[in-house]
Amino acid sequence: MCGIVGGICQNNITPILIDGLKRLEYRGYDSAGLVVLTSDNVLQRTRATGRVANLENILNLQEINGTTGIAHTRWATHGEPSTKNAHPHICNNNIGVVHNGIIENFLQLKSQQQAQGYRFSSDTDTEVIAHSIHQALKECNTLLEAVQKAITDFQGAYSVGVISPTYPKHIVVARSGSPLVIGLSDKGNFIASDQLALINITKQFIFLKEGDTADITEDSVDIFDKNGVKVEREVKTSKLQNGQIAKGNYAHYMQKEIFEQPQAISNTLESRVTKDKVLVSAFGHKAKDLFSKVKHVQIIACGTSYNAGLVAKYWIEDIAKIPTHVEVASEYRYRNPVILDDTLFVSISQSGETADTLEALRAVKKRNKNIQSLVICNSAESSLIRESKLSFLTYAGPEIGVASTKAFTTQLVSLALLCVALGKCHKQVSKQQEKAIVDGLNHLPGLVAKTLNQENQIIALAKTFEDKYNALFLGRGSMHAIAMEGALKLKEISYIHAEAYPAGELKHGPIALIDKNTPVIAIAPNNELLDKLKSNLQEVKSRGSQMIVFEDEASKVVPMQGMSVIPVTNNLGRITAPIIFTIPLQLLSYHVALIKGNDVDHPRNLAKSVTVE
Repeated sequence: MCGIVGGICQNNITPILIDGLKRLEYRGYDSAGLVVLTSDNVLQRTRATGRVANLENILNLQEINGTTGIAHTRWATHGEPSTKNAHPHICNNNIGVVHNGIIENFLQLKSQQQAQGYRFSSDTDTEVIAHSIHQALKECNTLLEAVQKAITDFQGAYSVGVISPTYPKHIVVARSGSPLVIGLSDKGNFIASDQLALINITKQFIFLKEGDTADITEDSVDIFDKNGVKVEREVKTSKLQNGQIAKGNYAHYMQKEIFEQPQAISNTLESRVTKDKVLVSAFGHKAKDLFSKVKHVQIIACGTSYNAGLVAKYWIEDIAKIPTHVEVASEYRYRNPVILDDTLFVSISQSGETADTLEALRAVKKRNKNIQSLVICNSAESSLIRESKLSFLTYAGPEIGVASTKAFTTQLVSLALLCVALGKCHKQVSKQQEKAIVDGLNHLPGLVAKTLNQENQIIALAKTFEDKYNALFLGRGSMHAIAMEGALKLKEISYIHAEAYPAGELKHGPIALIDKNTPVIAIAPNNELLDKLKSNLQEVKSRGSQMIVFEDEASKVVPMQGMSVIPVTNNLGRITAPIIFTIPLQLLSYHVALIKGNDVDHPRNLAKSVTVE
């Protein structure tokens, strides 16, 4: 959600800013802009609605040169998507600001600033930041001091980058509730919301901590903590490779990431399992003692990660015999939940920066300082990783497409390992059972690769959705959560209204929606609920619906007129089945979106990482 890039370097900064913005497009945005401090010490700004390419086209006609600059991709929170609301924002030609996050008290600040004589040219909350820093600069000796003074008035979440002609060789940044990294290079120093923006420039990064501010020049970085005390932050070397964030021979990032799942799952399992065991120590050297004391599990997450948590609830209660609750983080953080003793608080997030999930964890830690917390995450340097006692990385690699694919399946693999680890520590999983689960997990990469070979068959099914605007997904047990994930994917990128229901709930309302224009997608694993599901399918078919059934080969669903039955694979267990049945649903959503002519990687109104409420 939104993206910041900036830097001070030896040569023209503009190409670096544009390249960085392109690398942040996956985060979701509606406009883009940059401001550069030119050689004659003037702030020169260009902004455009729509894609970064639109901004680049303007720059091809309007040359902007300078060695210091900041840039931004905006996702609208306050004020509609428009050029006037695009970042950067400038105050009196002396302060240029880019901002991620939300200033919750901006109306109060705006009223005060209007009384001071400041004029507003946008509808955004960000403009109050520029005016606040400009006002503070009247009383301060440096740009850093002005920023540190101004942010004391801000309520909400923000990461900001600031430049000024008064201090032409400096960029000042501040971070509170929204991530920001500093990239170090012999060609200069840079800032970004995400290291991906700078990976072609440097592999050396400083990840700012909550409340940090920093004064950055071409050859120095001075960092101060929330109390204004100068501190040293560790410089970390990124393991990301430039090729990891390129589409290669694929048409879209989403397609690439769907087909990367066999390798992503293999990477997630590596060094976490042997041929017959799950290594509990993979969750941390204290994990065994901690897990042995766990009596309850509370999972919080948002979106796709929430769906992963719902699957895990079935696994943990079934296999580890531990009561497990799953809740949407944005709801959990705003009520007063009963936190039982000996609860393991599990947060799940692809980015590790999801605002609601992070704040829910912080709220729980304030209420119970001894809470045992575990994060399952794809970003090693994220805020959730730093603030949890235990962490488990999914090793999915960079996921650029907004619609999560490989992050979801690697989360499921990670949660399966957690389930077995908890079961072992509570002596609920026998060696024979553990070996069977591990054997299934070790076969997963091959099973996923086999399932991906069905793409052509799914393309043919996708063509039947060209004129459809509604769809229902059905599943029972853990497959209801997979149906929810399938419906979410279809909604996100095809813009078809899709809902998921437990198949047994059909008679309680959803069956009223079924007609020939509403396709129904069902998941039919070969398990103890199969016969009941088959009865549900008969109920649906008798209402004249177009049906697609993804089945285990052993399920032997009998095809009927208007029903397509797609065997996915066979002999899947309760752990492997949800992961495998996810794959055809991803492919279906992807190809339906293509047929609809939608922007698959950048669906409207959505952001990859939701770092504001």
